[in-house]
Amino acid sequence: MALSTLILLLLVLTVAAYLYARRRSLQTVGGWRNVSQLHSLPAHYGALAAIWCVVPALVLLVLWGVLEGPLIDRHVAAQLDPAAVEGANINLILNQAQNLVQSGRIESETDPVLQGLASQYQQLQAQSTSLRSLLAIALAVIGTAYACSRITKTLRARVRVERFMLGVLATSASVAILTTLGIVLSVLFEALQFFREIPPTDFLFGTVWSPQTAIRADQVGATGSFGAIPLFVGTLLISAIALTVAVPIGLMSAIYLSEYAHANVRSVAKPVMEVLAGIPTVVYGFFAVLTVAPALRRFGESIGLSVASESALAAGLVMGIMIIPFVSSLSDDVIKAVPQALRDGSFGLGATKSETIRHVVIPAALPGIVGSILLAASRAIGETMIVVMAAGLSANLTINPLEAVTTVTVQIVTLLTGDQEFDSAKTLAAFALGLMLFCTTLVLNVIALHVVRKYREQYE
Repeated sequence: MALSTLILLLLVLTVAAYLYARRRSLQTVGGWRNVSQLHSLPAHYGALAAIWCVVPALVLLVLWGVLEGPLIDRHVAAQLDPAAVEGANINLILNQAQNLVQSGRIESETDPVLQGLASQYQQLQAQSTSLRSLLAIALAVIGTAYACSRITKTLRARVRVERFMLGVLATSASVAILTTLGIVLSVLFEALQFFREIPPTDFLFGTVWSPQTAIRADQVGATGSFGAIPLFVGTLLISAIALTVAVPIGLMSAIYLSEYAHANVRSVAKPVMEVLAGIPTVVYGFFAVLTVAPALRRFGESIGLSVASESALAAGLVMGIMIIPFVSSLSDDVIKAVPQALRDGSFGLGATKSETIRHVVIPAALPGIVGSILLAASRAIGETMIVVMAAGLSANLTINPLEAVTTVTVQIVTLLTGDQEFDSAKTLAAFALGLMLFCTTLVLNVIALHVVRKYREQYE
């Protein structure tokens, strides 16, 4: 039985278990007239039976999917004749046999060894699929029967269902936390491998970034330069330009839409502005390369300035346009959430609308506004495509926005593009850059939380 068919059948069994348990709970008290005698609602009894029906079967399917492949591979590999595969890569032979099964070309294969392995694979997979279906259905039926046999008017079905849902919610939260922890630990482990080869002081305080290393030790440039200061400066420069554009425009747009604009204007302007967030970044990159950068170069030449074809200013301006919705939309929602009573109290004391916005609404909405700005900053720091197309790949140590620079994320992509060996300083440098980027974002979060907490204490 195909997996999709099996899952559909399990859903049908789950619905049937819910309806049967719900009906059985009513039968124990003589119908709806005496439903108050039940400890829980009939729906809770049905939900409990549905949980016992579907959850064990789904757990079985997950474990089966994880263990099926390795167990079949091990069984098939154990049947191989060592003399027939002497000197060959066993994993490669097994992969070829699996490809034959998937393509359905077992009969056309001329190699008897591969043909035999593919036949074994096909037979074992068919047996595994049949056994999996039977066990899953059996577990669903047994679980339903167990749950229904326990139904009495004193069964605390609601408590058990709520505990199960609490466990599901806790598991979901744990998955998010453990995923974050796994990402951090994996990046940290590889970064420590890098720092064993390159001193941290050279990485953190070096002013030359040239990670190109030679394949052989006798070649020129066998040891690259891994000074990350130019990358950090370029990242901060472009992000600062982007935030200089996005924060004032986004915040003022949010104030206008939430406090001054007519409802009809707001219903049109806000969705149109949020369209900017849905435009692919590569389109912004094209816009920066074909429109903004040439315009800046021509304008600079007209006033006697030398503007590079790829400049931090062009990338920062376009990136600022891209992150305007992050500031405007979130700030607008936060400002709208400020209680009207605060505004009315300010008006009652004789304050004007602009004074109310400055001294009441904005301070009350400040935590959300800072959060929107922080989100926009994180988006700007992590942007890659616009920087590649508009600012270039040159790791120049400069704070001149008219020159070409690069960022941390661009170099991470560059270092990990193509076939790489994860045992060289060149590739491991990407993980060190990722770790520093993570630490920078973490520091920004801590600072923002401190500022918000301090201002909230003053406001309250």
